Amino acid sequence: MALVSADSRIAELLTELHQLIKQTQEERSRSEHNLVNIQKTHERMQTENKISPYYRTKLRGLYTTAKADAEAECNILRKALDKIAEIKSLLEERRIAAKIAGLYNDSEPPRKTMRRGVLMTLLQQSAMTLPLWIGKPGHPHSVVPFQPLGTTWPNLETRWLPG
Repeated sequence: MALVSADSRIAELLTELHQLIKQTQEERSRSEHNLVNIQKTHERMQTENKISPYYRTKLRGLYTTAKADAEAECNILRKALDKIAEIKSLLEERRIAAKIAGLYNDSEPPRKTMRRGVLMTLLQQSAMTLPLWIGKPGHPHSVVPFQPLGTTWPNLETRWLPG
């Protein structure tokens, strides 16, 4: 019963992910016009020897709009990555549930030793279930604390402490 609900939840998440991908493409095509305008403005500026105040304000506005468009696209991509992580965790839970359901078979006892290839496969599966960390610019990683050095470290500006 749990596998059926996990399958339906995965199907829902895949539909949501598909919609997010469509939104990303729409946002990208919407922002492409602004990027073309930036490129054309730069080409026009190349013909002049100096930057006029008109081009300066025009470029400032175009870059502000392009930055806002990029942030909107980035937010949609972050939501899509969250959906992907949720799908991966559900798939892993489903795999573990299926393994547990089929593992306790009295006719065949579990093996006590594992060979190198099996261990590598387990390591690979465990690595695939780790969450993907994508931070925002300017924010340090939350797992590794960042502390500035005191005067005891003369040639280094910063130090990473194990967390």
